[in-house]
Amino acid sequence: MFDLSWGEVMVIGAVALIVIGPKDLPKALRTVGNMTGKVRRMAAEFQSQFNDAMREAELDEIRKQVEDVNQSVAGFNPMQTVRDELKGAIEGPAAPSDAAVSGPNPLVPPAEPAAIPSLPTPEPAAVAAGPLPAVPAPAAEPEHATPAPDRAGEGRA
Repeated sequence: MFDLSWGEVMVIGAVALIVIGPKDLPKALRTVGNMTGKVRRMAAEFQSQFNDAMREAELDEIRKQVEDVNQSVAGFNPMQTVRDELKGAIEGPAAPSDAAVSGPNPLVPPAEPAAIPSLPTPEPAAVAAGPLPAVPAPAAEPEHATPAPDRAGEGRA
C-alpha cells in the first residue's frame, strides 16, 4: 500500500513527537492503530461481500444453464424415440420423399444382402466312414511283480 522505508518512518515519528508532544503521543498512536484496524476490517468485509456476490453470480449462471438443459431435456422421451424407431423399422422403409431427405436408414438392412462366399464343406459320407476303431485297454501288471527300486539315492556318491 504505502512504500515507507525505516528511515521515512523514523522521520515521521520524530515529527509526530515534536508536533504532538511526548505526553499525547501514545494516545495518538493508539488512535492511529485503531483507525488502521477499522480500515483493514472494512476492506476485508468489502472483499468478502464482493467474493460472495461473484459466487452468487456464478451460481446464477450455473442455475440458468441447468434450467436450459432441463427445458431441452423435458421434451426428450427416450422410450418414445426408441418405439418410433422400431415402429419405423418394422413398417418398412420411409416414403421416397423422406428417404431422399434423410438418406438410407442405417437400421434397416438393404433389400438384397450381398453374396458372401462360403467355405467348402466336407461330404457327410467322408466324415462318418464307419465305426470307430477299438482302443485296447491298458495291460494290467502281474501280481508277483517286484516293486520298483527306490531311486532317491541315485546320483549320490
